[in-house]
Amino acid sequence: MTFESHEAYFANVPEAVRPSLAAIQAKVESLLPDASRCISYGMPAFRRRRLFFYFAAFKKHIGVYPPVTRDAALIEALAPYRGAKGNLSFPLDRPLPIDLIGRVAVALYRQYGSE
Repeated sequence: MTFESHEAYFANVPEAVRPSLAAIQAKVESLLPDASRCISYGMPAFRRRRLFFYFAAFKKHIGVYPPVTRDAALIEALAPYRGAKGNLSFPLDRPLPIDLIGRVAVALYRQYGSE
């Protein structure tokens, strides 16, 4: 399915997940006010010069992409959420670590968005 905005994407996920997606969106925007909302690969995303942060709701988790590769301390903190390819999976049945996701957004912004 193709979406034209973050809001259109949010409207198509279960209502219980929407506050988590909105919290991620708000966190990214508060930390990186020069980032722009967009949709890429059918997911809400942010860009500045380049796409640097994607997030999406799935049946049992919220995914955050792409993997963080340049911040060793952050990579270690993300270990409980990292999949085999480094992508992040935050289970819906646990509290969302929004500050940690904010750190991810800033790291990805530095890695991709400021180039």
